[in-house]
Amino acid sequence: MGEDVPWPTESLADKVYREIRDRIIAGTYAQGSRLREREIADALGVSRIPVREALPRLQSDGFITTSPRRGATVAELTMRDIEELYAVRLGVDVYGTRLAAQRVAAGASPAALVAAVDAADDALASGDFAAIIATNADIHEAIIELAENSLLSALMRPVSGRARWISRLSAHPDPRVACREHHDLREAICSGNADLAAALAYAHIEGGREPTLEVLKGILLPG
Repeated sequence: MGEDVPWPTESLADKVYREIRDRIIAGTYAQGSRLREREIADALGVSRIPVREALPRLQSDGFITTSPRRGATVAELTMRDIEELYAVRLGVDVYGTRLAAQRVAAGASPAALVAAVDAADDALASGDFAAIIATNADIHEAIIELAENSLLSALMRPVSGRARWISRLSAHPDPRVACREHHDLREAICSGNADLAAALAYAHIEGGREPTLEVLKGILLPG
């Protein structure tokens, strides 16, 4: 399975979920393709049990669909899915960013966020496209975790997964733009400036909407 280091409390089903998700995002399991439990289990070197446990979570997070006849199938994204994702992100990310800045102003440590931005810098310097996508998504997850709102964190999981998938498909022409914006976000959050942080988060997400839609409209169905 993947080489990224799992959380200490991560179960085998969690690891299998993450590996299948990452293979869907990378295109190893193409949109519309069937996912057979035995084949996946053999590929990952596990039994069918953790694969079976991971599939409902993948369905809940929008990565697969299931039917009595075909079983599990990789979901086929549509333009409507992209539009809905951006609408949700404008709520979840922006509010979470405001909360994160407020938490820092109240004394919370932004160390995990600082480390996430540094990791994204390293990925950008390496030119590793997959690492750039992963670390950029990690930044947004770190912001939500800093907000210390369990419901918001639960909402973020499928949103973040979809964002990773869409980033892989749309391939921002200049990842340095996102890098600069993430640095600005980090600075605003670390200074405890909630209004500025929320405004930057809104501009960051909204600024990516139209370029992403423009790229994907020739690839995805309307929905």
